[in-house]
Amino acid sequence: MNQLQIVATIAEREILRYSPAGVPIVSAVLLHSSQQKEAGIERWTEFEIAAMAAGEISGRFEQADLGVAYRFSGFLARKSRNSKSLVFHLTDFEEPHSDTGAKNGIR
Repeated sequence: MNQLQIVATIAEREILRYSPAGVPIVSAVLLHSSQQKEAGIERWTEFEIAAMAAGEISGRFEQADLGVAYRFSGFLARKSRNSKSLVFHLTDFEEPHSDTGAKNGIR
């Protein structure tokens, strides 16, 4: 299973572009920060992750406010066939509710 759900803000976003097949795509960088418990010790975790929205979701993603927290859902895939870098492919996003089901904002 390859599913990822995080609460993050849109730190950077590129303009809408189209793939050679005509699919609309918006690439971005998401910023996540949360407190995690590891081996009984609390630690602050912060990371950036490359993300992209393709197809119908790209228009909504392009209009989303920068710096606002959203709950993003999707999957991880290589940036390209020969790349070792991962990209978070967004399949949905929404403003997070007070109960995310996870204290740390990651599922």
